[in-house]
Amino acid sequence: MRTLIPSLILSALVAPAPAALAQANDPARAAVQALCDGLVSIMKGGKTMGLRGRATAIGPVVDRVYDVPLMTRLTVGAGWNGIAPADQTALVAAFRRMVIGQYATNFDSFSGQKFTVDAKVETRGTDKLVKTSLVQAGEAPIPIAYRLRASGGGWKIIDVYYRNSISQLATRRSDFSRVLATGGAKALIRHLDELAAKGGN
Repeated sequence: MRTLIPSLILSALVAPAPAALAQANDPARAAVQALCDGLVSIMKGGKTMGLRGRATAIGPVVDRVYDVPLMTRLTVGAGWNGIAPADQTALVAAFRRMVIGQYATNFDSFSGQKFTVDAKVETRGTDKLVKTSLVQAGEAPIPIAYRLRASGGGWKIIDVYYRNSISQLATRRSDFSRVLATGGAKALIRHLDELAAKGGN
C-alpha cells in the first residue's frame, strides 16, 4: 500500500526517529496491516473470486490475526462458563464463520479503496490499539480501530471499533446474551450462522 506522503523527499530531509521506527515495526501494527492487505486483496478479486472464493482467501488471514476463541468468550459474556465444552467449541467455529462471512460479503468489489494504518500504536493496559482508515474516492475516510492482546507469542485482534468508538464486542454482547438466554447455545450457533450468511449484519 502506498503512502500519500512523498516518503523519498521526507527521508532526504530528516531521518525518522528510533521511536517512530519502533512504532511502525510494532508487531501489533503488522497484524492489522496483514488484515488490511487481505481485505484489499479480496476486494480486488471481487466477483471473479465469488463469495466462496473470497471467504476461502480471507479465512487464513482471520485465523492469523484474530483471537477468535477469546472474542467468542468475551462476546458471550458471563454465560460462557455455563455452556457445555462441545457447544463452546461449536460456538467458536460459528463465530469464526461469522467474521469470515462478514468480510467476504462486505468487501466484494474494488474501486481504488485503500487502508491507511497509523504508525502510532497506543498502549491500553496490557493491550494495544491500532488505528486505521478506510479511504474511498469521493467519501470521507472511515476510521476503524483494532484492540489487540498478546497471544501465543504474537498479537491478536480482540475487538474492532467502528469509527474508533463503537465496540463490536459490546454491540454484539446484548444480542448474543438475549439469544443464549432464550434458546441456549444451539440457538446462538444458529444465530451466528444466520449472521454469517447475511455478512455479519
